[in-house]
Amino acid sequence: MSSKLPKTTLSLKQFMLRREVLKLYREIFRTIRQIPEESTRIELKDWARTDFKNNKHHSDEATIKSMLYYGRKSLADLQKSLAISRS
Repeated sequence: MSSKLPKTTLSLKQFMLRREVLKLYREIFRTIRQIPEESTRIELKDWARTDFKNNKHHSDEATIKSMLYYGRKSLADLQKSLAISRS
């Protein structure tokens, strides 16, 4: 009896990591929308898209977790800069 699942089915760990990556991606773009200067907004959107696209091929759990850590840190830095610029 063969499995009905496609060969590309993600494991639970892979699924959870993918969910975290997508959540980070959305949070980055929500934060970028708050940037008042359009040219900076466009530049950051392009950077984020390119960065995620260039790292899409990674499948090693440790590598993905490391990139998530770096991404969250970058997002926090961006959010702090926005908060400072508003005050």
